[in-house]
Amino acid sequence: MAENKVSTIEKNVVVTMDYNLEVEGQEIDAGPIQFLYGYRNIIPGLENKIGGMELGEEKEVHVKAEDAYGAYDPELEIEASLSSFPEDFEIKLGHPMRLQDGEGHVFTGIAIAITDETVKMNLNHPLAGKDLVFKTRVKDLRPATEVEINQGRLASACAGCASDGCK
Repeated sequence: MAENKVSTIEKNVVVTMDYNLEVEGQEIDAGPIQFLYGYRNIIPGLENKIGGMELGEEKEVHVKAEDAYGAYDPELEIEASLSSFPEDFEIKLGHPMRLQDGEGHVFTGIAIAITDETVKMNLNHPLAGKDLVFKTRVKDLRPATEVEINQGRLASACAGCASDGCK
């Protein structure tokens, strides 16, 4: 085997993996993902269970909520004054919105109730409190570059995308 080839998932290896994500028996996401293994670039519960997988290997991985997006926190349901939103800002119930607080922090929230004066927002990740099932297949493995190792992530801007230019 050539020195620049890798055949198993281990630290400092760039993994390209096909996956299907199921929550409560329903597929909610699928596709390829590419990431640098060993640097917490994917949820910990998945990363911890794929180490040692070989090129072409398939595996079903069950990830508990606490090892994915955490428990659902009812304290992350907050009320905001309607006047705190710009007049032309469209608030849609149930749709994720990118928001910015007074200190410039950007976050995502979902409006779960609207009155004449307030908006009740859920700031939990949409998958918080949910156990996940990943059906995975290791599609490609390669050694990480020095730049990728030093940065702790992929050097390319298309990490995790499914475009043809992302190899």
